Amino acid sequence: MELLEFKSKVLPLKDRLFRIALGMLKSVEEAEDTLQDVMVKLWNKREQLSIYSSIEAFAVTITKNQCLDKLKSKKHKNQMDIQEMELDSGFISPYRSLELSESMQVMMNAFQGLPEQQRMLVVLRDVEGFTYEEIAEQTGLQVNNIRVGLSRARKAARAAYLKVSNYEGV
Repeated sequence: MELLEFKSKVLPLKDRLFRIALGMLKSVEEAEDTLQDVMVKLWNKREQLSIYSSIEAFAVTITKNQCLDKLKSKKHKNQMDIQEMELDSGFISPYRSLELSESMQVMMNAFQGLPEQQRMLVVLRDVEGFTYEEIAEQTGLQVNNIRVGLSRARKAARAAYLKVSNYEGV
């Protein structure tokens, strides 16, 4: 197989091979490296490509195998461990911090809009951590009424939150 034939039969496959690699590796850099390795392998085997009924199927197989090799490699495992450590380190990017702050504000507004009794039940159960029986002693309500009130409060707060976060209330 000459250069022109390689360019016409193999190079058009690069976008599909890249998407496969990206889907498996979840990293643009790793996918680009893998694609480069696959293209080098295909170039080195260019004389034997004529024996395959589908060059595309062969290229896809090589790409998947390369990706699996990378996923199994110690280097990739170490990179994943480092990424997990960074996620667990407690560091929050400014963007994520702002997003969490805004989300918290929307949720607080949703709870502020609840009736007083429902808001009190949510605070006692979800914030203070009291059992249903302890809440019943403090409020004089039946346990079933507490459960129903909490369920309604959570449902109303969720609906209010989703309304704002889905831009329905804007």
